[in-house]
Amino acid sequence: MINDICPHVFNNEYKNIKPKKEDIALIYNKEKILLKKENNTIIYPTIEEIKEKNIKYTFLFTIDNRNYFLAENVDTSKLKEYSLHSNFILRKTKPTYLSFAGITGYQLNTWYNNTKYCGKCGSKMYHSENSRSMVCSNCNDIRYPFLAPAVIVGIINKDKLLVTKYNRSKYKNYALVAGYAEIGENIEDTVRREVMEEVGLNVKNITYYKSQPWSFSCSLLFGFFCELDGSDEIVLDKNELSMAKWVTREELYNSPDLISLTAEMIQMFKDNRVKFR
Repeated sequence: MINDICPHVFNNEYKNIKPKKEDIALIYNKEKILLKKENNTIIYPTIEEIKEKNIKYTFLFTIDNRNYFLAENVDTSKLKEYSLHSNFILRKTKPTYLSFAGITGYQLNTWYNNTKYCGKCGSKMYHSENSRSMVCSNCNDIRYPFLAPAVIVGIINKDKLLVTKYNRSKYKNYALVAGYAEIGENIEDTVRREVMEEVGLNVKNITYYKSQPWSFSCSLLFGFFCELDGSDEIVLDKNELSMAKWVTREELYNSPDLISLTAEMIQMFKDNRVKFR
């Protein structure tokens, strides 16, 4: 998965430090990221390459003892070797640890852009010196980075898996039932509710598989496998999905790049490696 960057080491502990010339600058414009693409490999600019003054740098995280900073107010036209690309490109580029850095930085950049003003009193927020948090300049309310918990559900009916396709998404390959947790709901109940809402099925034997940070949607994904309980007749929520159907292992292709939890779970079923408690 995109967050599996071993042997590289990711550390997101916040540091109140200034950038050094060899540190990496991550620069965003809405849903685009500045990078250089050579074949299928990406390169980000270093702090040294940014010659302008009055650039706002915010520490993001460290990978392999190299610091990554969010750089704002950069005139990207002066960095002629680099260009803006849709962050969707990070799903297909190498090395994986740099793709992970780029999309994780995008999630933090989105949060900073959405947390400029206090949700209580409307005053301007400023960055805490001690932690990755924003503090209201008037009422001192503190806000921490936003995470949206969501589930990915592999529903198994004997020798078949339920696959779906989203209605509104750039992603056109097979997907699984998925959805966000609601307030007051435990994560297993999210599984039951999303399955019923999207495809009208009951499930049992809900078994946790693994989790994945998914910064493309600012989510923390929880993967579950479960078994069909009762009728296999699909009642499709056409607002969310364009299709849903049962497929056998032989009907699935081997995924060349298991960047997402969804792709890995589909491959787990194809390889007949799913185990229930």
